Amino acid sequence: MEIRTGIGTDVHQLSEGVPMHVAGLSFPDEGVGLAGHSDGDVACHAICDALLSATALGDVGSVFGTADLQWAGAAGAALLGHVVALVAGEGWIIHNAAVQVIGQRPRMAARRAEAEATLSEIVGAPVSVSATTTDHLGFTGRGEGVAAIASALVTRGFKGEDSALIR
Repeated sequence: MEIRTGIGTDVHQLSEGVPMHVAGLSFPDEGVGLAGHSDGDVACHAICDALLSATALGDVGSVFGTADLQWAGAAGAALLGHVVALVAGEGWIIHNAAVQVIGQRPRMAARRAEAEATLSEIVGAPVSVSATTTDHLGFTGRGEGVAAIASALVTRGFKGEDSALIR
């Protein structure tokens, strides 16, 4: 059996007139959002990168390049769902993922359980969500952007193995 872990990161600039989407959730009261080719959902994008990294299937840029208009304005949850399908299509089983959102906003604590439930449903495995500020240091601390770091654990059985036994 192959066991792999992956790490992913994502960063987006805060922008006026753009809706805020993080961890598959909408934060309509924020007044600013995350600029990007898609909806700028740093948590979903970082998990995508972690899964793609673990399975050697590329990264967010190679799968959803900005030249590909099909993904322009797409929800981070849709991107994540697509990556989950790619990973499964290669015979990988996702066991879990974790993501940490880094920034002064949005405030994640009150919606952490909702974010975990939303992301876990998309991924088909437990997803842990945490958040932190940088004590007003750096671009995230100055409120210029939001970042996320994610990890994922995947396995794939060797030929002839029943992958259901691995779960």
